[in-house]
Amino acid sequence: MRIKAILSATTFASVALAAAAAPAQAAVGPVTPSFAVDHATSAVRGHATAFAAGAGDTFASRGVLVETDGTSHVHLNRSYLGLPVIGGDVIAHLNTTGALRDVTRSQAAPLTLATTPKLSAAKANRAAAAALKGTPNGAATLAVDAIPGTPVLVWRTKVDTAQGQFHALIDAASGAVVDRWAEEQTIGGTGTGFNVGAVALDTTQSGSAYQLKDPERGGTYTVDMNNRRFGKGTLFTDPDNTWGTGALSNRQTVAVDAQFGVAETWDYYLETFGRRGIAGDGKGSYNRVHYGTGYNNASWSDSCFCMTYGDGDGSTYGPFASLDVAGHEMTHGVTSRTAGLVYSGESGGLNESMSDIFGTLVEFYSNNAQDPGDYLIGENIALSHQPLRYMDDPSKDTRSAKCWSSTVKNLDVHYSSGVGNHAFFLLAVGSGTHTVNGVTYTSPTCNNGTVSGIGNAAAGAIFYKALTTYMTSNTDYAAARTATLNAARDLYGTGSAQYSATAAAWSAVSVG
Repeated sequence: MRIKAILSATTFASVALAAAAAPAQAAVGPVTPSFAVDHATSAVRGHATAFAAGAGDTFASRGVLVETDGTSHVHLNRSYLGLPVIGGDVIAHLNTTGALRDVTRSQAAPLTLATTPKLSAAKANRAAAAALKGTPNGAATLAVDAIPGTPVLVWRTKVDTAQGQFHALIDAASGAVVDRWAEEQTIGGTGTGFNVGAVALDTTQSGSAYQLKDPERGGTYTVDMNNRRFGKGTLFTDPDNTWGTGALSNRQTVAVDAQFGVAETWDYYLETFGRRGIAGDGKGSYNRVHYGTGYNNASWSDSCFCMTYGDGDGSTYGPFASLDVAGHEMTHGVTSRTAGLVYSGESGGLNESMSDIFGTLVEFYSNNAQDPGDYLIGENIALSHQPLRYMDDPSKDTRSAKCWSSTVKNLDVHYSSGVGNHAFFLLAVGSGTHTVNGVTYTSPTCNNGTVSGIGNAAAGAIFYKALTTYMTSNTDYAAARTATLNAARDLYGTGSAQYSATAAAWSAVSVG
């Protein structure tokens, strides 16, 4: 069982009285990330119970969000006796003076387990390779998996398989597989040829030629993999800065789709939330197009900090580069740099759902004449224009869950994502029948209730704040409801229509 322990402001107040820290001093001038981190780490010492912190724990900052009003939220990674703790991350919420006002955590209690493995690293690698039917990639490393009900000492391994690279956690005592997840977080393996039409591109001049490299967006660039699956690829260059022809016979055409999709996603996050790039540090990623032969997939990889797009098989699917796919894949990167949602179980479904949600919002933001915004996922990938997923009623694909149940955690993450996608659609658009940009949607509710939508902007703001401020690596759907309600409270107040609609949307998908 995966345990959640979300401390509300009311619960935390009693903890604070029992273990008060030294009075906080207001920042001199605007609150800075370093000020927030200093006060967050001090808060751990003063409020150990709230953080489920034990004597063997240390904490290091993973990221900081400073609000315009000076309040801040500090993500902290936990280590136990020098070992990283999977699912042990916490978020410290601070007021304008740096005083702790709330804590979000998944770990239920301080860790007390021994850290001496009975199984060697070599045996752990062999156990992982045997279980996943692949070959070990690199040395196994020790960690603590705090996601199960009882924390477990594990070996972290990587295994190369015919389906791609996987991470596996191996019980350091028994050799059993505790968890596994794919390195590449994919959109699901189907797509169609997509052309965004005539668009503007920011490029880089190099001598007498031009590179498909964007100096305005962190140096993001696109390479041609030349139908190989290995190697670095070749940076696209052009003599006259006019890229592609709209025909798939020109290799630059798909590169334009990919580069434009990244630019639109970058601009959406920057203009909507002030986020500069995937990691929020202004650094760009890169695209790999023409990957393999007949490759029906698109993916994000943390290892290369890049997106990969296949050309499709040419009979059922075309190239995978499209606006909502680009937004989807880049959002996997945003999630990995914020909540870090583990890519399995309900947290994996939420990971995929967040990518579907913000991929959709990127499509609406771009307002591209050849791809108007819609609530259909990957509708321009299959040559038949059959969507991969439907947000208004996820069960239309016959595989995705539209309502939560205790079995949702057992589904493939692309199908368990339906619960989050449905909740978002109900929050943004509402239940019943609606027509948006010429597409008619009919969204049922699982409780026979009615939900009134609050629009994409407000719904997106609530989900983004929840993702970046209140979700941790092991957030499940119940905790996602709490996280979005906390976000709606912060943004609009508990008495607002937005707060009520958020609660109603989750209830309508049987969460809560």
